[in-house]
Amino acid sequence: MENFVVSARKYRPMTFDTVVGQGSITNTLKNAIRNNTLAQAFLFCGPRGVGKTTCARILAKTINCLHPTENLEACNECESCRAFNNNASFNIYELDAASNNSVEDIRSLVDQVRIPPQIGQYKVYIIDEVHMLSAAAFNAFLKTLEEPPAYAKFILATTEKHKIIPTILSRCQIFDFKRITVDDIAKHLAFVAKSEGVNAEPEALNIIAQKADGALRDALSIFDQMVSFSGKNITYKDVIDNLNVLDYDYYFQIVDHILHGNTSDILLILNDIISKGFEPQHFVSGLGNHLRSLLVCKDPATVQLLEVSEQLRQRYVTQSQACPMPFLIRALEINNKCDIDYRAANNKRLHLEIALLKMCALCSQALNIPTAQAQPVQMPQNRPAQNVNPTVPSGVSTGSTSAATKVPEPVVTAKAPEPVEGTAPAAQPISNTPQQPTVQPQAAPVSTGSTSATPAKPVVRPRGTTSSFSINKAMQQVGQKAEEKEETWDTPFTQEQLTAAWGDFVNRYKTISPTFAAALGKYTPKLMGNSEIHFSVDNLLFEHDTEGMAALKRHLKQSLHNNQYQLKPELMERPGEIEAYTDKDKFEKMVEERPYLRTLQTELKLEGDL
Repeated sequence: MENFVVSARKYRPMTFDTVVGQGSITNTLKNAIRNNTLAQAFLFCGPRGVGKTTCARILAKTINCLHPTENLEACNECESCRAFNNNASFNIYELDAASNNSVEDIRSLVDQVRIPPQIGQYKVYIIDEVHMLSAAAFNAFLKTLEEPPAYAKFILATTEKHKIIPTILSRCQIFDFKRITVDDIAKHLAFVAKSEGVNAEPEALNIIAQKADGALRDALSIFDQMVSFSGKNITYKDVIDNLNVLDYDYYFQIVDHILHGNTSDILLILNDIISKGFEPQHFVSGLGNHLRSLLVCKDPATVQLLEVSEQLRQRYVTQSQACPMPFLIRALEINNKCDIDYRAANNKRLHLEIALLKMCALCSQALNIPTAQAQPVQMPQNRPAQNVNPTVPSGVSTGSTSAATKVPEPVVTAKAPEPVEGTAPAAQPISNTPQQPTVQPQAAPVSTGSTSATPAKPVVRPRGTTSSFSINKAMQQVGQKAEEKEETWDTPFTQEQLTAAWGDFVNRYKTISPTFAAALGKYTPKLMGNSEIHFSVDNLLFEHDTEGMAALKRHLKQSLHNNQYQLKPELMERPGEIEAYTDKDKFEKMVEERPYLRTLQTELKLEGDL
């Protein structure tokens, strides 16, 4: 059985041109070699798996090559290149600072620097994870790093540049490696798959690249894992099942149902996601990324920011056209708040469901997006919403010799304002929400021998629709009716009762609006004739606080059992402006109260402004 070599080692770049995603750094190093301007020390820093150590090895191999190519790449044929490829080069040393971080290890390295190279032009020292060196080891390394022999080159690599002392940073030429893009990783994985004879779907490779989070080594490790799982045929389904990745199709379905107001379907999809073992918070994070992608696709200039395949990018563009910009921005705010408060929620599933329902309500009500093929219902014109009692038609036997008896028609209670007397009732919008009319017969029906008129059927709202009648508007109408039907409270009260009720309100309202409470609590109200309450304030800006004034009226009504009083605010007159006292004026004022200060001034011979 042959020894298996992982793809991260088997396809490790051997030349500058094969390094993935770091073109600016490799071009800079090649130009330095071409112009013979190589620094004495380099610092390669960046996240894991982006090619720091690989570039260090390629640089060490290239500058020691005896016959470099015209493109300044190692020839792989000379004695130095063959020794490097066989891990037998005496001119290139690799040191792991994580396990060799003491002063003795650095002193041993400094002693080796004194020996010139046997083959090639340079002696190269590659120190990986250099941030792990102790402070004493860094100090022992300073002198050699600043003034090394002409043949010595140092290449330091680290993932945590901030842990390196400034004196080391100032002696190095620093190269910051970036995360490799999803497209570059996907292209390299396609090359590896083709080289290994593996048939891989582009969507599958794209998911692997996204999972790697910018690290090519991680992507190659995941690729090997998928080859072991599915053999020579890697599909998108196999990747999301093996890596426990939530299919992006779920997010497209969720957004479609939000746009159409299908709350039941949204809850069913969420239940399906949770039943498959996915963490709800991961779903929240994924939904936020999906909404952000839709927002990016609203402008053709920013579509290129999506790191997805071309087929998936087109799907994002299509769905983004159906999403209004205000909806996407508000939905992102709701999703972000849900993500922030998720850990503190006791019922986490309910917390997530409420966020989804808020998005659904936001889309269907606030933005007036059509949710289904629901036809608007119009109130019949010129028909009052009152009980109508038609008389019995002539010719119908009632069994009585009296005048024609009136047959009462069921009274239908509708949520519409009562018409003003003397005017025809205007047509009022009604809710699409199915509600059974309330039937209130006035008297027992009389047998007429004929079939009575068929009552109107209740309006049935189609599934997936939402009410066009605003909740806030309904509450406002209910409040108006309540005020119209409010009974009269006219219990007499005294000044003491008014003062006590006023102070109680100020104390309670301090936690809600300290400014409003302070304005009312500064002066005591006075009870005048005809239940008029006069009170003084410094300014009349408090009257703009409608909520505070409404709360004050409710409190006084309940405390005094009187709703016939009148509030009369009065602006407090301010005294004339007083000029600022000088030091001399202050001293004269003090002398009036304490005459011995004048004697003290005379005896001590105090002069100046006094």
